[in-house]
Amino acid sequence: MRAPNTSRDPNHQPSRLHELSPEEQAAYAQLDPTRIPQHVAIIMDGNGRWAGKRALKRFLGHQQGAESVQFVVETASRIDLPFLTLYAFSIENNLRRPKSEVSFLMKLLKSYLIGNVQRMNDNNVRMAYIGRTHDLPQEVQDTMQWASESTAKNTGTTLTLALNYGARSEIVDAVRSILTNLTTEAHTRGCSVEDLLGAGALDSLDESDISRNLYTAHMPDPDLIIRTSGEQRISNFLLWQIAYAEFLVTDRLWPDFRGLHLLESIAEFQRRDRRFGGLNDTPTDEKIDTLEPADQVAAEISDRLAPQPTPTLSRR
Repeated sequence: MRAPNTSRDPNHQPSRLHELSPEEQAAYAQLDPTRIPQHVAIIMDGNGRWAGKRALKRFLGHQQGAESVQFVVETASRIDLPFLTLYAFSIENNLRRPKSEVSFLMKLLKSYLIGNVQRMNDNNVRMAYIGRTHDLPQEVQDTMQWASESTAKNTGTTLTLALNYGARSEIVDAVRSILTNLTTEAHTRGCSVEDLLGAGALDSLDESDISRNLYTAHMPDPDLIIRTSGEQRISNFLLWQIAYAEFLVTDRLWPDFRGLHLLESIAEFQRRDRRFGGLNDTPTDEKIDTLEPADQVAAEISDRLAPQPTPTLSRR
């Protein structure tokens, strides 16, 4: 088995590949360890359908989904995946699901954190969160903070849970933050916001300013987005950050998703040709110096698209 790439982290811990299951080790052996994605984000979907197919209540699907989280997190940590983000609870879930289900999910989150912090520490996993978490129940917020503080010294995989999260709300919050900072700067300088705008503050605003004010400012954009359950939609998840992410949709429901399937997804990711809007390095048969001038090609295309006269039939 090939050794993993350890150049990413100067504080790299000893290899834990031996902790993978035999099936996972076989899947990992097919990977290029120098091309493990920096950031994988997963839209966890299918808990309710998993339960429905078994004539079980929805909350049992959520419980099984929580088990899948830990299986996947442990595999991620063993292959030294730097960032793993899980879409756990959206703003829409909070607003549109029955209150009884939302209440259960909050209890499940609290129970998950309390029950798994030691496993997180054993696996060198650091906990983080994104979303409007200040709107969650206070006791849940307290548990989240405790879990984050308890794992803060870990140096392996950063597990980020997206909770009460919506990408559009994130962008709104980023704009609010930028405007607040602008107002603060104007106050510090003893001038008005209009003065700063007149001095070119708006002209200097660029994509990096937006990125620095997103919830995810501390992590790289996702390289790979996985969605379980076969649904082919983004569901308001990381809209800004996934501009050039690779997408993988699997029909497997989240409660059936395991670390092996994460490795298989990474294998598919490594088969993709990521060009970020450019061209790959594969030579083509075309030579630039022999191509027709662009204006000539445009004229030829225009001629082909021009309406042709309708032929007239001669009378006999």
